[in-house]
Amino acid sequence: MTTSPNILILFTDMQRADTIQALGNPVIRTPHLDRLANEGTAFTNAFSPSPVCIPARCSLHYGLYPFHTGCNDNGRMMDDNGASLPALLARHGYRTQAIGKCHFTPDRAALRGYHARLVQEECTSDPDQDDYIAWLRDHGHDHREAHGARSEMYYVPQISTLPMAAHPSQWIGDRSCDFIREAAAGQQPWHLFASFIHPHPPFSPPKPWHRLYRTPAMPLPRLPEHRAELMTWVNHHQNRYKYRDRGLDLNFIRTATAYYYACISFVDFQIGRILSTLEDCDQLDNTLILFSSDHGELLGDYGCFGKRSMHDPSARVPLLARLPGRFPAGGRCATATSLVDLLPTCLAAVGSGTDDLPHDGLDLAPLAAGADPDRTVYSQFAVNGRALLMAVNRAWKYVYSAGDDQEFLFDRVSDPDELVNRTADPAAAAAQTALRTDLWQQLIAAGHDEYLEGDGAQRRWPRIDFSQRYADPDAGLLVQDYADYRLHLPGYDEAPMT
Repeated sequence: MTTSPNILILFTDMQRADTIQALGNPVIRTPHLDRLANEGTAFTNAFSPSPVCIPARCSLHYGLYPFHTGCNDNGRMMDDNGASLPALLARHGYRTQAIGKCHFTPDRAALRGYHARLVQEECTSDPDQDDYIAWLRDHGHDHREAHGARSEMYYVPQISTLPMAAHPSQWIGDRSCDFIREAAAGQQPWHLFASFIHPHPPFSPPKPWHRLYRTPAMPLPRLPEHRAELMTWVNHHQNRYKYRDRGLDLNFIRTATAYYYACISFVDFQIGRILSTLEDCDQLDNTLILFSSDHGELLGDYGCFGKRSMHDPSARVPLLARLPGRFPAGGRCATATSLVDLLPTCLAAVGSGTDDLPHDGLDLAPLAAGADPDRTVYSQFAVNGRALLMAVNRAWKYVYSAGDDQEFLFDRVSDPDELVNRTADPAAAAAQTALRTDLWQQLIAAGHDEYLEGDGAQRRWPRIDFSQRYADPDAGLLVQDYADYRLHLPGYDEAPMT
């Protein structure tokens, strides 16, 4: 057994914070995540630094907020600065491996500090681009649309066309167990980033897991009568292009939830296999295990679907940490935390500081012990200058939506479902001013003054009029098919989008 702890990051895509049974969800079945929560510490106010895939992962990888990485949308990541988490661990003698979705851009095969990667990414059926797709081909499986049909079917629950043994989540589990067994035989400490694409849509669990949950047993979404007042421009945009703005069907939403939960439970099953492998190799208690997700999923809450929103179902993520001696068993920490905290947490566990590195996060272990309980964390998403910005602590959440020219303030203690915007309440004015000022100071310090006028006043952005933009009910619909998979049947070529 190595003296330095191994570092295992278990990561999902688009998993809400409220999808772990041990943390209060009575419907979902997550026995292995429950085990991590009960044998380690759960951080119950963890947030994504940007509630969309690429910038969230960029922030995790480098320990920096988007206003420092420059990556605040699903575009190009910052250039590799040589100070990624795997690169820093490699300097301390660690063998580093990534298995699954990294979502590195513009080069999807880049290492960015890892010694090796096994690639499984979305939106490809090309075995030359993807290790998982190549494995499917080599084992005689249909490798087209391996992650489910998208575009019109993006939010329609689906049964995977692949058997359980070939499902993408099972492939990540198999490869992760193989790596741990092989690495445990050596003397070198190791770091594994095991990254599952699920429960990202399309919600496509394998048989028989699609029967684990049934529609009538699923919770209804939160649908306040005044929900339109709580939506921002990004909600309208996403609802349209995800084919979800032509009326709400509650049974459809509950069925989608059932398949979403099934995807999470199947990932949980893989995590159980990984934990068993660690035990078999006598590595469990010498491994720092961190579990989290890049962002959440609205799943019908407020009448909305997708991510990018600063509402908790989208912006808040699960975060669990297990390492005996550093994280108390059964611990619950309500201090605000962020994915930027994972890098300093890992480095602290191996005895390395971050004072000489560019970083925005904090070691989670002192926070679990009670340090900095009123800490504020931040999140940023932006398209064409129209940003959603958030500053949040355990008591209050402040959001500024440039595309709506509107502020939101939520009392996270008395209104955990975020149903009442308190910006007009004089009793909440001090909290609003404090968080707004803090947020602008962070942005200005990072060199971002585009949200302020020359006199320092908050810039006013033109509001987006979606009643005009989407007057045509077919305008703005998503076309996200697999570019390397087209229908070619004699006399039945696929119809073009018009």
